[in-house]
Amino acid sequence: MEPFIVFLISFHRGIPGKKCGTIILTAEELSNCRDSGTMQFCANKLDKKDFFGKSDPFMVFYRSNEDGTCCICHVNHDFIGDFTTSYRELARGQSQFNVYEVIPAFSPFTCVSRGNPSQSTSLHYMNPYQLNAYAMALKAVGEIIQDYDSDKMFPALGFGAKLPPDWRVSHEFPLNGNIENPYCNGIEGILEAYHQSLKTVQLYGPTNFAPVVNHVARYAAAVQDGSQYFVLLIITDGVISDMAQTKEAIVNGAKLPMSIIIVGVGQAEFDAMVELDGDDIRISSRGKLAERDIVQFVPFRDYMDRTGNHVLSMARLAKDVLAEIPDQFISYMKSRGIKPNPAPPPYTPPGHTHHHTQI
Repeated sequence: MEPFIVFLISFHRGIPGKKCGTIILTAEELSNCRDSGTMQFCANKLDKKDFFGKSDPFMVFYRSNEDGTCCICHVNHDFIGDFTTSYRELARGQSQFNVYEVIPAFSPFTCVSRGNPSQSTSLHYMNPYQLNAYAMALKAVGEIIQDYDSDKMFPALGFGAKLPPDWRVSHEFPLNGNIENPYCNGIEGILEAYHQSLKTVQLYGPTNFAPVVNHVARYAAAVQDGSQYFVLLIITDGVISDMAQTKEAIVNGAKLPMSIIIVGVGQAEFDAMVELDGDDIRISSRGKLAERDIVQFVPFRDYMDRTGNHVLSMARLAKDVLAEIPDQFISYMKSRGIKPNPAPPPYTPPGHTHHHTQI
């Protein structure tokens, strides 16, 4: 869940000497608020950029970060439309019902809050009859990768929430609430901790990936002899607020025995996750390329049926989730000159001896 705290909406008309318009909307998320408001935008007398056809409106949505900077969270090309928000009728300002004329040629853009787990519009919605999107992805993907861990004890972290008792925003907190021991017993243990955390924390933005990537990197940095390899599974709706910091964390992590699997849930655009995947263009930060590719991105919706309640093919999901892990593992070992341990001697049951026959 990523609440939009501040929108900076800029309308670019591309007319020399004309300043682009900017609308600043400030909103604070309320955990128990179910009110909604509707906004529609229109632009008049836009230049036609094509020889034939209508003009090309361009609208950019920004959101504020904790450090005061802003990052782009959505860009509209060739359309401007309406979206739903959870602000009390936009403070009951302007015209009746706060609805404004919109150019018919524009297509709508809809942004639905994914915040309150008690509301059905949230990807974290706690439905008593079925798993939500996050839990379904965690169970499906977790059951694939858990067999590569010997003791089935997994540290599980959350990010983007206010924690009791002081309700400060955290980007790196144990789902089970135990800072000293964040380990959960198997995938079922993680699911139990996840559902319990939804009852105790308040989901809140921004959405920062770098802290959890760096968290795993610290563990990996302590064991670089080839005896352990770490895999971080991130389940996200695709919004990210610290792209630059995350890229830097990935570049640094590429030197360590670790890989990252990112699973996207929901129907949002995942352009940022595809960029982090680095299959087409290797990730870089501060002019330095990642030593190797360590990220694999999988959009979970590609493996769901039309109802969104069932995985169509666990075999195909398993294949794609694990597609790059073996090569990433081997590339690290080879880069460090680490060779496989000798095969152990064959098992001999007690009281038996081997008989060697020479021919």
